Parts: sequence; C-alpha cells; structure tokens
Amino acid sequence: MVLTLVTVWVSGFDLGPLNTVVALAIAGVKATLVVLFFMHVKYGTRLTKLAIIAALYWFGILLALTLSDYLTRSWRTYG
Repeated sequence: MVLTLVTVWVSGFDLGPLNTVVALAIAGVKATLVVLFFMHVKYGTRLTKLAIIAALYWFGILLALTLSDYLTRSWRTYG
C-alpha cells in the first residue's frame, strides 16, 4: 500500500523523461515484493527459486530476440 501511495504521489511531479523510469522502478520493486513474499519464493525450496530464475532467464531471451528484431528494422513510410 505504501508503494502504491508513493506511485500516486510521484505522478503529481513533472520529472520530464524520467516519469517513465521512476514509474517502472516503483513497479519493479512492487513486483519483486509480490514474488518474494506472496508467492513464497523467499522462504521456498531451491526448486521454487530455480523456477523463478528460469522464468526470468527465458523472459530475457524473449526480450533480447524481440529487441534485436525491432531495433534492426528500417522504418520507412510508404504511401
């Protein structure tokens, strides 16, 4: 709840291009807390932690492949 209030409070400031960075940082902290405590990863077995690490590794692969395609395209406007 505190981090949600921080998100609402920070949204009232004009940080320029850092608005997105700050919002994503707060969301990342909230997601980490959800995974660690509500999904019981912090006190879980090594298999649970391995599953989370494997999922993050797979997500990184998918993100890298998507960005490699996106960043190498030539964006031409036809018409």
